[in-house]
Amino acid sequence: MALHLDTPTASTPHIVPTGPIAETVLMPGDPLRAKFIAETYLDDVVQFNAVRNMLGFTGTYQGHPVSVMGSGMGVPSISLYAWELIHIFGAKKLIRVGSCGGFQQDLKLFDIIVASSASTDSNFLTQYNLPGTYAPTASWKLLEATYLESKKQNVDIHVGNILSSDIFYNFQDDANDRWTRMGVLGVEMESAGLYATAAEAGVDALGIFTVSDVIGSGEKTTAEQRESAFTRMMELALPLAAV
Repeated sequence: MALHLDTPTASTPHIVPTGPIAETVLMPGDPLRAKFIAETYLDDVVQFNAVRNMLGFTGTYQGHPVSVMGSGMGVPSISLYAWELIHIFGAKKLIRVGSCGGFQQDLKLFDIIVASSASTDSNFLTQYNLPGTYAPTASWKLLEATYLESKKQNVDIHVGNILSSDIFYNFQDDANDRWTRMGVLGVEMESAGLYATAAEAGVDALGIFTVSDVIGSGEKTTAEQRESAFTRMMELALPLAAV
């Protein structure tokens, strides 16, 4: 099915569309990974953004329009792009796809984690001035659909809480141990901001991750291995365009 979407007339300082943007947007951190996803999995691909080299593409997957755009690293970056995609360009489903470090020792390299919620050490959530501690949570619609798709594909997944951390090199040596004791599955750097931005706007968001290293054991994947493992994660994420 050919792509039949109009190119938006609006623009922002970070997204200047030269092609259409779909309501479903996949968001890997690396813009080159966005290019890889578009070229590997989508039909009728057109590039819609190149500002700051944050590449964005739109095509179809099994007849359904899908966009894929890099998010950059960290809560501030993904939240900026997600806000603009939602409020300026009409995105309704935003799916973060990426790698994460595994906290729990029953996790193995290449396992798939689906984040039902995202704890964080970021200050991002204070802007909402809520009378308590907000728990950024995934869309149940997308979470349930991913679970059902995993059963259909016979792919084992781990579902639970992850940590979206602002800190890659942590001064506190025991920080990871404390999150692990609370049952947090793994760590990445973006999903809490994505979930909060989507929740405030009333749209759906989900994070799906491939375990690239198991923290504490020293196990880690190579770049070549991560590329091959990415396939399984993408085959769970792309059908969400039809949900």
